[in-house]
Amino acid sequence: MTEMNDLKKNDPSLPNDTVSKQDLPSACARMPVRTALAVAACRLSRAALHGLGRGGTALPGRLAMRFRGDILSVTSRGVETVLVTGTNGKTTTARMLAHAMEKAGRPVICNRAGANLLSGVTAEFAAAADLCGRPRGKQYAVIECDEGALHQAAPLVQPRVIVVTNLFRDQLDRYGEVMHTREAILEGIRSVPGAVLCLNADDSLTASIALEVPNPVVWYGIEQNAVCRKDGPEDQAAEKFSGISDARCCIRCGAEYTYRYRTYAHLGGYCCPACGFARPVPDVVVTAVDESGPAGSRVRMRMTAQSADFSVRIALPALYNVYNAAAAVSAYTAVGLPRTEILAGLADVRTGFGRMERFEINGVSIQMILVKNPAGCGQALDYLCSLREACRVVLCLNDRDADGHDISWIWDVDYEQLAGQDNIRGFYVWGDRAEDMQLRLKYAGIDQDRIRLIPEKEKRRLLARISRGRTPVHILTNYTAMLSLRDLLSRAAGKGAFWKG
Repeated sequence: MTEMNDLKKNDPSLPNDTVSKQDLPSACARMPVRTALAVAACRLSRAALHGLGRGGTALPGRLAMRFRGDILSVTSRGVETVLVTGTNGKTTTARMLAHAMEKAGRPVICNRAGANLLSGVTAEFAAAADLCGRPRGKQYAVIECDEGALHQAAPLVQPRVIVVTNLFRDQLDRYGEVMHTREAILEGIRSVPGAVLCLNADDSLTASIALEVPNPVVWYGIEQNAVCRKDGPEDQAAEKFSGISDARCCIRCGAEYTYRYRTYAHLGGYCCPACGFARPVPDVVVTAVDESGPAGSRVRMRMTAQSADFSVRIALPALYNVYNAAAAVSAYTAVGLPRTEILAGLADVRTGFGRMERFEINGVSIQMILVKNPAGCGQALDYLCSLREACRVVLCLNDRDADGHDISWIWDVDYEQLAGQDNIRGFYVWGDRAEDMQLRLKYAGIDQDRIRLIPEKEKRRLLARISRGRTPVHILTNYTAMLSLRDLLSRAAGKGAFWKG
């Protein structure tokens, strides 16, 4: 009953007749009407919302829980579930896993529209169930789960695997400091001690979770030779951290980490010189990056149970998607599914909405990249600066509830590197806080004559500007600005709504 009491505590409006997952056989016999009403409410409300052109991602789940508070526990029973959580990469890693399962002919439940709180997760399972609460032909589920909702969803779903991608400072007014996010994830993991954890070995914050729970762990990461030149500095082993970091110091003793190498932010080959806490040896490891470009990457991976490297084609660009691919390989095999399936899926996986998503309008190629914190934005800028073709850049910034009201994080991002990019033909800034972004670019050393500010209410004017000519456009945007602008772009390009996946 502990997990039900916790659910009730987080949503006092739920009914009192919730039960634990262990009591489900007898509970289902006592509550068939409530189960049927919950499932019917979810399915009917979702159909109605879709008919109105709405996503139907959260409300159907809330309605289902009104009829039966533990409906998620009922509808997820018997489903092999992977929960994917962490600061960055949740949506893409979940999409990689779900795409591979579907390509292999394995029907899967997945919250592709990105509703990753308890109501959104509940809606996906209830919509996939029959009126008795049994999954309709679905043996597997891949669920993106918000870090703050893991403690609610995990005890109900009883996942087989939990992936933690990374931990970075994000939405400080919602999550607080990154250690609060870590504690929220730990609370969820402690409720399911039998779940296999797939943890990023290169992230000291994520890796430290294994120190506090009994769960079996599969580690993944990127080796030094994959990201560092062979002619690099010989004194890397003694190098201390510089640049963006949310984990400069050892979580066990407080001493400052040294690094053999870094991939980005605080990820890499860390070691505490005082207590010895260090990067674990990965079970799934990227040993080389053979190709990298706008169309994706080709890398070599190795699993410690085997001696030979194998080639992996990743149909998405940038280093952080190499991490996402390694996470997907570790989770897919942890479920017990063939490695060949996930490798085939990675080779032609499509981006999620707003995540490296491409549009073509009037012959202009437009790419949208979601950025929401310093680490993720830094990686997006690195990708942008690696491109050689002429382009225009749009920077969008809102400060609404789903974004976090604190936008001070933009001052921790190295926008200065854009000032030296001669291939960037101009900048546009748009959104509720466009003037703040314009000021940040000014202090980054970008000539103000190259920056055009478009008022938030004039997004059609922005669309008209960027869809002229033939120069490609890259849009870096946070969440609510992405949803608003994507809606306009998708209609102009003839693409579907975000909730259609």
